[in-house]
Amino acid sequence: MMGRIFRLSLLAFICSSASAVGQDVLPRPAEPFKGHIGRTLKDSRPDFPKEIQAPKGAPNILLIMTDDVGFGASSTFGGPISTPTMDRLAQAGLRYTQFHTTALCSPTRAALLSGRNHHSAATGVVMELGTGYPGYNSLMPKNAGTFAEVLKQNGYNTAWYGKNHNVPDWHTSQAGPFDLWPTGLGFEYFYGFLGGDANQWNPALFEGTKPIERPHDVKDYHFDKDMADHLIARIRLLNAMGPDKPWLQYYAPGTAHAPHHAPKEWIAKFKGQFDQGWDKVREETFARQKKLGIIPSDTKLTPRPKEIPSWDSLSPDQKKVFARMMEVYAAALSHADHQMGRILDVIEEMGKLDNTLVIYIQGDNGASAEGTLHGLLNEASIMNNIPEDFSQVLARMDELGSEMTLNHYPVGWAHAMDTPFQWTKQIASHFGGTRNGLVISWPARIKDRGGIRTQFHHIIDIAPTILEAAGVGAPSELNGVAQKPIEGVSMIYTFDDAKAPSARRTQYFEMFVNRAIYNDGWVAATTPAVAPWVMGQSPSIDAYGWELYHVTEDFSQAVNLADKEPAKLRELQDLFWIEAAKYNVLPLDNTKVERFDVSIRPSLTRGRSVFTYFDGMTRIPEGTAPDLKNKSFKIGADIHIPDKGASGVIATQGGRFNGWGFYLLNGKPVFHYNLVGVQQFTIAGQEELAPGQHVVLLNFKYDGGGFGKGGMVTIAVDDKTVAEGRIDRTYPFRVSFDETLDIGEDTGTPVSEDYQVPFHFTGQLHRVLIRLSDSPLSPEDEEQIRRAKAAITLSQ
Repeated sequence: MMGRIFRLSLLAFICSSASAVGQDVLPRPAEPFKGHIGRTLKDSRPDFPKEIQAPKGAPNILLIMTDDVGFGASSTFGGPISTPTMDRLAQAGLRYTQFHTTALCSPTRAALLSGRNHHSAATGVVMELGTGYPGYNSLMPKNAGTFAEVLKQNGYNTAWYGKNHNVPDWHTSQAGPFDLWPTGLGFEYFYGFLGGDANQWNPALFEGTKPIERPHDVKDYHFDKDMADHLIARIRLLNAMGPDKPWLQYYAPGTAHAPHHAPKEWIAKFKGQFDQGWDKVREETFARQKKLGIIPSDTKLTPRPKEIPSWDSLSPDQKKVFARMMEVYAAALSHADHQMGRILDVIEEMGKLDNTLVIYIQGDNGASAEGTLHGLLNEASIMNNIPEDFSQVLARMDELGSEMTLNHYPVGWAHAMDTPFQWTKQIASHFGGTRNGLVISWPARIKDRGGIRTQFHHIIDIAPTILEAAGVGAPSELNGVAQKPIEGVSMIYTFDDAKAPSARRTQYFEMFVNRAIYNDGWVAATTPAVAPWVMGQSPSIDAYGWELYHVTEDFSQAVNLADKEPAKLRELQDLFWIEAAKYNVLPLDNTKVERFDVSIRPSLTRGRSVFTYFDGMTRIPEGTAPDLKNKSFKIGADIHIPDKGASGVIATQGGRFNGWGFYLLNGKPVFHYNLVGVQQFTIAGQEELAPGQHVVLLNFKYDGGGFGKGGMVTIAVDDKTVAEGRIDRTYPFRVSFDETLDIGEDTGTPVSEDYQVPFHFTGQLHRVLIRLSDSPLSPEDEEQIRRAKAAITLSQ
């Protein structure tokens, strides 16, 4: 076996060495001066260098990609969720029914931006799971430049709004580096968030590379609306300043990734629409898909996996809660689609819609089954393997979708949203994980309005499509770096010919060892060994079975031909290894929990045991904050209390859904530990701190003996113990995907409902030291402590 893989790898190396020649070098060399320079102005002739302009007639480009939306969700593709903006674009353009993503977020986005396969772009997994191999290190290489950079250097204005899950975990702080942020990837403007998901009511926002807070005085704030407002304002500005200059707007809402957040009035629109349950909804969607011509008339509806309960087997309370969860999800997606409609309306008012290429990708992967079989009030619970009590979910059902929940729906709904396919997000071996709805509208160019296209395509094909539409080529050299060939193919050939054979003949898929290979109408796929809603299991890579489908005749992968066509299966298996070697897919790795460990990646905190912070240092992401999980630690603060007393945050990490806070409440020291909302622990002093200088110390002594254990908390003021108590259990793996370490105030959401953000410290907070008690002190650590002690002495 290993000898065969070696030979295939050698062949792949030879194949990949033949690089295509680009048509240009960017940036273009400066043109020579064509004027004349004499001794004086009188005998000289000026000449300005000719600035780069976009090709004549180049279209504006609006690229939309939603999050965690399956093929069978939107009304445009027969689903139960009304998406009138996508419907509108489909009526003016084309629907693509065999378009594919990578089955996971960051990989799809890296492939979209670069036009290369996700492993070629070093993004084989999400940023938080990066490992030290070329296909997985999360550092998108400079030889895989983005289409945005190419467009920018060809006369386009460029901007990105919403989700950016393509900054390496250890690059997300204000220490940078920033070359893999949007502004380093060809986008002149960025307004959005970093990471896998966002709290739509309280997002951790950035403008460019600067962290900003959402306006707390805006009633009914919601990020989807805010994001659209910013895009509308920008294109109006660009139209006023340079109406003839084309623009690229990349619009990537965090919806409908969990948490599913939607205004109450939008949730009310879907009341009762899912009471029939996921089995019936799946059948209804399947029937609509056939009626609309989205799927062939002979398509088979794949069966529900036995691991997912039938709707009829659920209790009345479960049905009530689960139907509500789906109502919330539908409302979130429909509300997001409405914002896109507002954008189109403004483009139309400008008279620009006819020559605007709109690419609307409904989802970066299949629907998410990460909400467990029972759904979630708080997704931080599953992230830390801490179960929720269904009775609590039932009691708080009306809060779903509000700022008080970080909610997700049950697996049964994810499966229904992927109709008619098997499996869901994360499962790259099957179309339930990789098949997504795509609509392309360009009225000036596409004449077959309302047409359907069935050519097999992949997310890497979007970049070359955009470049061809703009009339520019992929450069052989970009910013001084020789470029890998674009691995995608343009889809523009499909605009005028519905029956044209697919230009993409081969495509591999791989995620967490779930893998497949498409070639000329056939798919060989591994059988998933672990369901995506199961954490902590990593079966042997050799234990995966293989399936075979003739998808030219079997649209939904319903008929496994592996036993009948062993030669074809072996042929495709061999082809997979060739593609895997060519595109940096190896080594295969199906671990998840182990890769969440921040210590396996480069880090600004490695080797440090003492961290010094000052008042106002906020938005410090988990990847560059001291790791306080599964260990003892101390937090010390040098503070001054004014005569009128003081309250406010000393230090906090996380927020309403998981985290800890050390603060003064009505002048009394408090340590609050929020265990994914399931348990709350509060240790507080009984006396208000007197005016004057104080040193406040929190000491957490971890029990040890594994992950997520408990420990003892002691709070001392000026070396006198004022409170102590026990925390029975701690979160073992992750505080949050978006909430941060903050000093002197709290950003995002409060870790305790005892206060409201930002809860600024109203005294003087001179400095805060955090020490990892179980780690040895380096000379640099000892110097920090010495300086802190000296500063405290001088201030007294």
